[in-house]
Amino acid sequence: MSQKVLRRKDPSAGVGLRAVLAAQAEGASATPIPSPPNDAATVKATCDSFTLESFTASDAWELGHLLYARLLPLALADQGKPTIISIASAAGQHVLFQAAVGAGTQPDNDVWVRRKRNAVLRFGASSWFLHCKFAGDEVAFRRKFGLGEEAAGEYAIHGGGVPIRVSGVEGVVAVVVVSGLAQHQDHGVIVDVIASNWE
Repeated sequence: MSQKVLRRKDPSAGVGLRAVLAAQAEGASATPIPSPPNDAATVKATCDSFTLESFTASDAWELGHLLYARLLPLALADQGKPTIISIASAAGQHVLFQAAVGAGTQPDNDVWVRRKRNAVLRFGASSWFLHCKFAGDEVAFRRKFGLGEEAAGEYAIHGGGVPIRVSGVEGVVAVVVVSGLAQHQDHGVIVDVIASNWE
């Protein structure tokens, strides 16, 4: 099944940064993050990955800032929820955008980012899809792929890692990762921001 090819609704430069500045100035209230489906087949059909018209460093910068603007009210709310956003190209895992949203992230968030990215790159699917496919059973996941405990530790089958594809290009081009919220929210916020800003 061919995925719809998406393009940015507002292709102007700085749309993401303007969203961040507006969120800071207005003290935007936190809005709930839509929960993604938890059935693997539905995830695969609706929100496992996104195929874009193009994906450059500028697109990563815009997407990163749009995610930041969406997550900032959650980080500033009472009992704030700090997160890490990381967007990297698949080729050599070159980081195109990375930011901590709010105070309180830990080095462990970076470990989760790496593990989610590794899962997306190896299996070509979102880490949420892998979570749903294996019902969160890391032992079943490890056995399926013949991984020892140490090798399996390099991958996270927890939501928050999403592959980006580009029309006409084979394979995954980039990986978007959010870490710090509940795993369904880590995945859901990426889906929500892309759905709101690409068409």
